[in-house]
Amino acid sequence: MRLKLTRLLSVLVAAMTVAGCSTNAVTGKQQLSLVSESQEIAMGEKQYGPSQQSQGGQYQVDVELSRYVNSVGQKLAKVSDRPNLPYEFVVLNNDVPNAWALPGGKIAFNRGLLVQLQDEAQLAAVLGHEIVHAAASHSAQQMSQRQLIGIGSSLVSAAASQSRYRGLIQQGVGVGGQAWTASYGREQELESDAYGMEYMVAAGYDPQGAVELQETFVRISQGSQSNWLDGLFASHPPSQERVKANRVRAAQMPPGVRNKAAFDRAMRQLRKDAPAYKAHQQALAAANNKDLAKAVELTNSAIKLQPNEAIFWDTKGKLLLNQKQPQSAIKAFSKAIDLNPGYFGPYVGRGLVYKNIGQHQKSQLDFETSLSMLPTQLAAFHLGEYEAQKGDLKKAYSYYQYAAGSGGQLGKTAQQRMQKIYPQKQQTKQQR
Repeated sequence: MRLKLTRLLSVLVAAMTVAGCSTNAVTGKQQLSLVSESQEIAMGEKQYGPSQQSQGGQYQVDVELSRYVNSVGQKLAKVSDRPNLPYEFVVLNNDVPNAWALPGGKIAFNRGLLVQLQDEAQLAAVLGHEIVHAAASHSAQQMSQRQLIGIGSSLVSAAASQSRYRGLIQQGVGVGGQAWTASYGREQELESDAYGMEYMVAAGYDPQGAVELQETFVRISQGSQSNWLDGLFASHPPSQERVKANRVRAAQMPPGVRNKAAFDRAMRQLRKDAPAYKAHQQALAAANNKDLAKAVELTNSAIKLQPNEAIFWDTKGKLLLNQKQPQSAIKAFSKAIDLNPGYFGPYVGRGLVYKNIGQHQKSQLDFETSLSMLPTQLAAFHLGEYEAQKGDLKKAYSYYQYAAGSGGQLGKTAQQRMQKIYPQKQQTKQQR
């Protein structure tokens, strides 16, 4: 039985691998790909907005900075191996030093990473690296591998359902899949370093910027700010190996421009606001330590330094909500929305305040607006409550179902609401 299963799985994986092989546009190598270019682009476009929302939304205080980063990114994209992808580059309002790429050329750059850079060549090093992830279809490759792993897991699980060794077999498949994906990710990172430097040189930048970038990351990861490992370094782990490899490559490449003056001009506002963002970070830390008075004081300091930053007002609204000051909280959330109407966060906060004081129509509108930007458990649950009150049990069940999927205490409550709406349906589901 086990021998037949192994042979069947090997034949299936081999057949699908051959059928799904394509040439990597960057490396020229054959690679597994079960995702077409049009699917890549569609996936990236679908996930780009929600991914931005979940990580702070776009940085809005100085929109010229985003235009500048986009201009540098587009310059590099033109010399990439897939210049016709619909590349986009945005700056996210996030303290964590990170950057990421979705399929189809949708790339984001946190302001927390920008403040670690010294010139445009270093900026180009990050952007070139992320462009390679898109041009080489790294995300699509990982998805293709996971599909094969998933198919293999399903086959093994189905056959093992009649075997007393079922648990052991399934456990082995899970571990094997995780190891394969993690190893492949490391290879992708090395590819992105190497070809990203080629894009830099082709666009006229000094490749030494890529060496300095990796040196900076290694220094930060070893220093007092090593907590940042859960941001950039979790997905882009720095190492002396990468520094050395970049240094060897740079020595064989021609020098180029640094464009420090242009970078300094673009960064002027963000650097000026550094004390405000530091105060806000301290406010969040105080709130996590349940020192709300200190958190309010620090948030007000951040607002005084930069009154046009929406996330400062959003944080103030949350603190005032916690302190049961609904009218002041509404004003703070409304200010945040005025400053950045395209960010979901303050709509959720204001919707909750409106619900607490009985302004249900306004509350429902805010929850619906937030949900159109980013589905969240809190908004979905409360919208389920409203639909249940109106008697639309089908819609209420749908909202509760989403909220239940996120777990936690609110998820348990949502499960209870679902049980009340369709008790027989829930009983059948549990029996399965």
